[in-house]
Amino acid sequence: MHDDPLALSDFCGTARLFPLPDLVLFPSVVQPLHIFEARYRQLTADALASDRLMALALLKPGWEEDYQERPPIFSVVCLGRIFKEERLADGRYNLLLHGLSRARIVEELPADHLYRTAHVGLLQEASDPPGLPGRDLRKRLGQQMKRWLSSRDAALDQLDNLLKSSLTLGTLCDIFSFALPFGSELKQALLEEMDPARRVDRLLSQLDMLEPPSETDKVLPGRFPPEFSSN
Repeated sequence: MHDDPLALSDFCGTARLFPLPDLVLFPSVVQPLHIFEARYRQLTADALASDRLMALALLKPGWEEDYQERPPIFSVVCLGRIFKEERLADGRYNLLLHGLSRARIVEELPADHLYRTAHVGLLQEASDPPGLPGRDLRKRLGQQMKRWLSSRDAALDQLDNLLKSSLTLGTLCDIFSFALPFGSELKQALLEEMDPARRVDRLLSQLDMLEPPSETDKVLPGRFPPEFSSN
């Protein structure tokens, strides 16, 4: 699902790739980024001069041996738009990147920049399950998240507001998947699942296997929910 149906209406199909070893972006959420490598400074400058888009991609295991070249990446990425930026005096950047849509890499293009680019196809996820099955999944998801946030009163209030909102089940799952302290490969699997019902089932199965965090455990980022767009 696209976070904003009009946000990518003029997307040309070519994406700037920003591969990272331990970060998976989801549609609707906002990710802060600090840009310091020369190739990604060039990527950021080019993005800011045009459509402000870049695609976050997860590096596959073993990336360390080839990091400066083109290590393998997972083919499903999240296309995001820079909506706030700060250029530092030494050329580095601080960014806020808003996830817009899942996309699949069709082919990488020959290198004519310091950074990688690819032809990508935007992915449209399935609809939420209607009626009772959808309501049941939403209820179960809320129960599990309350279990995980039981020691954080403010977060529980925010969670309740989210569950009562008009956000789709798929969007709620994306927000929670982004915020929860799972490994990057599990998050990648959740990003690749285009059916919201199956995505929620997988998230619930993972939470079922884990003990609820104690009050002293730091299980989520300081802010919950993470920054996201309700559009």
